[in-house]
Amino acid sequence: MTAGQINPAPVGRPAKPARSPLVFLALAGFLAMTWFSASEALGIGFDVGELLGNLTRGFDILGDFWPPDWGFLPQTYGPMVETFGMAIIASVIGCGLALPIAFWASRVTTPNLLVYIADRSILNVIRAIPDILYALIFVAALSIGPLPGILALILFNIGVAVKLLSETVDGVDPGPIEAARAAGANRTQTVRWSVLPQVFLNYVAYSLYVFELNIRASAVLGIVGAGGIGRLITTERRFFRYDNLMVILIEIFVVVFLIEVTSIYLRRKLV
Repeated sequence: MTAGQINPAPVGRPAKPARSPLVFLALAGFLAMTWFSASEALGIGFDVGELLGNLTRGFDILGDFWPPDWGFLPQTYGPMVETFGMAIIASVIGCGLALPIAFWASRVTTPNLLVYIADRSILNVIRAIPDILYALIFVAALSIGPLPGILALILFNIGVAVKLLSETVDGVDPGPIEAARAAGANRTQTVRWSVLPQVFLNYVAYSLYVFELNIRASAVLGIVGAGGIGRLITTERRFFRYDNLMVILIEIFVVVFLIEVTSIYLRRKLV
């Protein structure tokens, strides 16, 4: 070795990190809970043998879905337009109400702790109730039709949109907020000029996501008489017209896909 040369020390293979016994305990606990849940102790009675035994019947029913009866497609236009209208009205009202409520539900922009706690508590109750239960209540109180479905979707939209948007507000850059307050801006001005510009694109994305959810949710709400394409699904299922159901499913898939493409396009244009 000549002067000034230093031989590098041999680099060995790094030691494998020791596996914590907690990982194995957690896995064993998960498997035990799964086995207990599948047993008859909870009254679920999940039987793998029964599942495998009914596979043939299940495949026979799936075979009835194909080919779809495209002659049935014109009969779906009216219910789908009704579904689309329900989704638009519920999205506009629900997401419109969700915007100020989300600012009250965020620690960054809430007026005080009492408003924050009350807002969060009410929203937890709203989210805890399934949308189909809202539809049942409104159908019983009003009548069968799209109005109960719209009201149920509005409550559902408020719960979803406020949850997503308030968490986004919690993560905004505090710099513009501090600058606005230092300049003497009040709470409303601070939210308008320092917070809203940071979350506006997220708000648009969440609104389109909620609109997409409404299209799919209306297919379920119609089962209880809350209007939309769901009522047609119930009718066709009752008469075992699975080929007609396939037409409806494809139509819903196409509509949701187009909404997703539109959402991506709008977000790119707004950036």
